Amino acid sequence: MPNVVSKAGEVDQDLVTIVTQTRPIAGQEDAFRSWQDEIRTEVSKWPGFVEQKVIPPHPPLQFDWVILLRFSSLDAGTGWLRSPERLRLIEKLQPILAGIDDVHIVKDGASGVLPAAASVVISTRLLPGQESQYRSWEQRIAAAQSRAAGFQGYRLEPPIEGVQDDWLSIIRFDSQQNLDKWLNSPERLNLIKESESFTERFDTRVVHSGFDQWFPRSTTSALSAPVWKQNMIVLLLLYPEVFLFGAFVQQPLLVRRLHWPFWLALFAGNLVGVLLMNQIVPWTSDRFAWWLTSAKSTERKTTLVGLGLVIALYALLLIAFSRF
Repeated sequence: MPNVVSKAGEVDQDLVTIVTQTRPIAGQEDAFRSWQDEIRTEVSKWPGFVEQKVIPPHPPLQFDWVILLRFSSLDAGTGWLRSPERLRLIEKLQPILAGIDDVHIVKDGASGVLPAAASVVISTRLLPGQESQYRSWEQRIAAAQSRAAGFQGYRLEPPIEGVQDDWLSIIRFDSQQNLDKWLNSPERLNLIKESESFTERFDTRVVHSGFDQWFPRSTTSALSAPVWKQNMIVLLLLYPEVFLFGAFVQQPLLVRRLHWPFWLALFAGNLVGVLLMNQIVPWTSDRFAWWLTSAKSTERKTTLVGLGLVIALYALLLIAFSRF
């Protein structure tokens, strides 16, 4: 698969990400996971493939599965979308889908693609000849949302001829509460109403993630740690932190000596815990990068080795603290 070449004759190797949002019929989740394994096997052979990330549903905030496929170039990404291998797998999936997939390509996947604490993916299909009016409207709504509380970032991607008919925007906020506040604000709803005269379709889908703020991506890797791995690392650090603070500070000092009420001592423990986690989780995630975010982190062998190591550390902590 050739790379995209610029007018100056230089090779353009900018990353692109294919963002797919889909939902299987209730009861077909296991079949859908098996299908994702087949996709992973096929796409890993594709020239220019970089990584795959699957974000499962997170009701009531997010009901869709979100699949991110990253490629080294637009040519590689669009080639995969049109490939017989993918089309065969898509046809196999259709009987278990509850509706139509949303599939979009986002150029320069290094920013604005992977979700923040809360993100929304909006696809807009215009009526013929309305691009100028849409661009003017988009500038106004972009200015309005940039003033919203918790706003973190915004991307707008135009259609790609023959591949993607919709305009795609990705909006990132620091919390689900602030995102919901913006989505339901009178200012935004009025702007959406104005767009009805030049839009054919307007779809909004929310994406939710886990402890991503504690697991920064390596500068040498585009991968983001799967949520279940993040949760395991957080538990590995949270358990000894809570135990040691309770055993050596909360009970002997705050409760017995200073006579703090339990509710206040517990608050102090939680405050110290959050401050410590902000320091030790990123440090630990760097040491576990081979399992969390390296190029081999999605391989079965690496996954099992890391899983076994973390479980062994759990066991050591339980044995050690049982002697207190």
